[in-house]
Amino acid sequence: MSGWAIFGQAVVVLVGGGLVGLFYRGVDRKIAARMQARIGPPLRQPFLDLGKLLVKETVIPKTAVAWLFSAMPFLAVLASFTALLYLPLGPFGPVLEGHGDAILVLYLLAIPALAMALGGFASGSPLGVVGAQRELVMLMSYEFPLAVVLVAVAWRLSELGLAPAFSLGTMAQNPLWGAVGPLGIIGLALLLVSLLVVTPAELAKIPFDIPEAETEIAGGLMVEYSGTYLALFYLADAVRTVVMAGLVVALFIPYGLAGRLGLSGAVGDVVDLAFWLFKVLLVMVVAVTTVRVGMARLKVDQIARGFWLRITAVALSGLLLLVLDKVVMG
Repeated sequence: MSGWAIFGQAVVVLVGGGLVGLFYRGVDRKIAARMQARIGPPLRQPFLDLGKLLVKETVIPKTAVAWLFSAMPFLAVLASFTALLYLPLGPFGPVLEGHGDAILVLYLLAIPALAMALGGFASGSPLGVVGAQRELVMLMSYEFPLAVVLVAVAWRLSELGLAPAFSLGTMAQNPLWGAVGPLGIIGLALLLVSLLVVTPAELAKIPFDIPEAETEIAGGLMVEYSGTYLALFYLADAVRTVVMAGLVVALFIPYGLAGRLGLSGAVGDVVDLAFWLFKVLLVMVVAVTTVRVGMARLKVDQIARGFWLRITAVALSGLLLLVLDKVVMG
């Protein structure tokens, strides 16, 4: 594929990913409102919020490290949108397939959190510093079980002789549910549960919103951001939601619909893409919307212990069951 073709695909994916992320954010707010017996904002509200922030004045505090404070929103957006290029999109493989792997996506997902933390430290606000400290604690808590899930799936694929095992494209093209025995199925289920729990933490949504915690630290690491900079963080969060939900789909539910309906060609691609968008939405509703409506904010120590002990134990148990399944099946 020529460089111009890759560039064209990248533009379509990046623009589409941004629009889908903002739309899904509106859907998330609408469904959450209905769950709470409210009407909720219109689906276009995230687009209105983003437009309003873009035309407002961007204020840089006098106490801030100006260059670092200003650079972090751009870094967060750049990392979030880059992760989109490694994501399988239904019938279409990743735009940058063969130019990276799932470990790179793991790092790209961590960069927005680090950017927000550095922005909080650079803001010069005590509330921003507290929020940044909480963000780093949470980042160190959920990254390990997330890494275990990716390594477990990649290891099982490599044992099946499928390469490159760490490519999300390979993972999406070769779902493991039909390639493992009973122990492996239980192990995959545990890995799926672990990843679903990590998803709202990665996105800092309730009950894992301690870095912002408006009722405690007035927005925390976002307290001094405004205007365009806040809009960039807002957009990065919307795109990262699509990436995380898309990661769950790629690892565990990558199945298409067109083949079962006997469709092929452009029509089949459209059907599978629409089905992929539905699966991403479903993951978001299950792992993010329902959880934040049904739970209250956790404390820092509860999150750290929960991920390091409980969720990591669940993920490692899933990995162990995959290993035992390989031994049993030979």
